[in-house]
Amino acid sequence: MSISEQNIFMDKQSGKDFNRPQYKKLVRKLKPDDLLYIKSIDRLGRNYEEIQNQWRILTKEKKIDIVVLDMPLLDTRRGKDLMGIFLSDIVLQVLSFVAENERTNIRQRQKEGIAAAKARGVRFGRPPRPLPENYHNAYQRWKAGAITGTAAAKE
Repeated sequence: MSISEQNIFMDKQSGKDFNRPQYKKLVRKLKPDDLLYIKSIDRLGRNYEEIQNQWRILTKEKKIDIVVLDMPLLDTRRGKDLMGIFLSDIVLQVLSFVAENERTNIRQRQKEGIAAAKARGVRFGRPPRPLPENYHNAYQRWKAGAITGTAAAKE
């Protein structure tokens, strides 16, 4: 199977919200009976509610089919009968829950890791640069109104 470049939509930024230009463009272009391939269910959102909502918009409102590449059970082309829809909905709900739960676990592990690093004395961020020798002189002259902020910064 070959997909033309014009039919591939990829956002480079975080998927933490749906303020993603390429995703919005994709949704606008979708027409009934189109087929959407997505890599993973968590590409539809970061939490259970978001994923469920996007799935509903795409399948019910846009009336498209979706194939989730890393989860073959989520293929709306198969099972258009009531049982197929029911099974697809159950799998979607379970996977949406798992995706949100994993994000929560990642955040918790990250928070614990940062706290442990701080307890060991690890400092985050760039080390402070030493102030230039004439800093205090330039600062005092700026504060007194003798020179502008730009002139003080140049000094």
